[in-house]
This record gives sequence, C-alpha cells and structure tokens, in this order.
Amino acid sequence: MKHLRQLAVVLCVFTCAVSFTSIKTESRSTIQNPVLYFIGAEYFTNNGAGMIRYKFEVLNTDAYSAEMFAPSPKLPPCGNNTSASRTWVDLYDQAGKRLQGFCALGKPEDLNKIWFALPEGVIPPSWVYIELNDRQTNTKYKSNLADTTN
Repeated sequence: MKHLRQLAVVLCVFTCAVSFTSIKTESRSTIQNPVLYFIGAEYFTNNGAGMIRYKFEVLNTDAYSAEMFAPSPKLPPCGNNTSASRTWVDLYDQAGKRLQGFCALGKPEDLNKIWFALPEGVIPPSWVYIELNDRQTNTKYKSNLADTTN
C-alpha cells in the first residue's frame, strides 16, 4: 500500500512537470517567426555624404504582443538608454554580418520601420534577415531571407 501511494505521488509530480513543460513550450511556439519583406530604398544625405536607406516591413506584426516591446529598465541598457525595449531587433546580411540594430522599438507596428543604410554606390547584400531577441525570455525569432530589391 505504501509503495502504491509513493508511486501515485511520483506519477502526479511527473504528470504536472510534463504538463507545465508542454504549456511553456506551447506558449513559446505559438509566437511566429517574423516574415520580412523589402518595401523600397530612399536616398538621403548624412554629413554631406549620399546614402541609400533600404527599408523593410514585417508582414505578421500582429503575431507579437505589445509587452514584447515595452520599456524594460530592469534589463541591461542599450548604450545610454536605460529603458530599452524588452525585445531588440538586429538586421543581418545573408552571411550573418550585422548591418543595423534597434533597441527602442515601442510597439509591434514599429517592426515596419526596419532599415539599414549604405553609402551611395555600395552594392547592398542580396538578402537580409532580422532576429527578434526577447531579452526577458531569452528567445530569438529569426525571419526569412528578404531580397533587397523590388
């Protein structure tokens, strides 16, 4: 009888642990990877130099909660910004070279303001992607490769 009771307790603990793990995994897996696409290029000058800004949007911004982009003063700062957002976004070329970073996006819709710039005359990488780094959950979401031309 004592062994049956111990077995029941062990099974209960095991079942609860498996259920908790499943719930945690399920909630994380419901967040989709971003779907990045190119929207155009614009010319501008920076300190007298001609530059081209390559602009992108994320098709599925509605997949991300506002909480993911809330100011997070308890997490490490971004330079002098002590209230950087919970989720940082980095933009990379197809070889993994970081081109630009964003640490102060305030809402999911700000994912539609992702860009990188190069001096005029410099050929851009053919493909780029972004990674969303949720610093609170230590989870990264990687986008598809997006073309840099129309």
